[in-house]
Amino acid sequence: MDRLPNPSWLRSFESAARHLNFTTAARELGLTQTAVSLHIRSLEADLGERLFTRNARRLELTELGQSYSLTVRRALADIALSTNSLFGPASRQTLTIRAAISTATYWIAAELPDFSAQHPDIPVRLISHIWNDSVAPGDVDVEIRLGYGDWPGVRSEKLTDEKLVPVCRAGYGSANLNSMTTGALIHILGYEDNWARYFLANDMAPPDKPPCHSVDTSVAALQLVMAGAGYVTILERFAKNAIQQGAPIEIAGPAIPFAQSHYLISAQGADHPTAAAGLFCAWLKERLASDAVV
Repeated sequence: MDRLPNPSWLRSFESAARHLNFTTAARELGLTQTAVSLHIRSLEADLGERLFTRNARRLELTELGQSYSLTVRRALADIALSTNSLFGPASRQTLTIRAAISTATYWIAAELPDFSAQHPDIPVRLISHIWNDSVAPGDVDVEIRLGYGDWPGVRSEKLTDEKLVPVCRAGYGSANLNSMTTGALIHILGYEDNWARYFLANDMAPPDKPPCHSVDTSVAALQLVMAGAGYVTILERFAKNAIQQGAPIEIAGPAIPFAQSHYLISAQGADHPTAAAGLFCAWLKERLASDAVV
């Protein structure tokens, strides 16, 4: 690392340069005037340059001292800003939500403005992952997972029943089951059997050909659909939210039940949820209940 003077000397220098008075600087820093003076002399000795001109009745910065004070003041301000942002009281009140990337993109993110409107004093951090088994409940307040609710080592509370729908690009053409059996199909890794289940539910044999594309998230799959690459089956909840957000896609067939659901996850033996987490969970359940009524 490049040479860096003692941080205590820099704090004393910045305060003294701002006030042009060692006594005032000492009072601000909770030090003695002698300690501040010693810090300044030590800094000057370390740098090999005088930073102040000490007159009988006043203190003045040298030309080098003036330039250096601006740099030190800016650096200390940046450190203070970063410290307060990352570790201050506001950071401890932040609500951290974790969900699969598709759930975060096509469900939670679409709903968060309503929560923030009701609770403007709660900052929200939304983080995502791809595979459920790649994460464990940790430094998050709320985790939402899609699955069967049988994950080891965690408690799960069912939130939703889900349905599966096929989607295609808006205006793609005749949106019916026959066009899907002859069209290009997109598979989502981990859910490769969704198309077979969909055709079976509609008493049709799946096409005897490989998928045109395979991707690992619904987000990537919908990007392919929007580019006109073919059809994909995704959760009806995701499709409707994507359409509401302006995605140029349309639902291309009837919905069928989906075996997996979304769950609220918490570690076994974990502490009680924070107040912010409790408010979010209550709000989410209320939203889901109102959607069910509609």
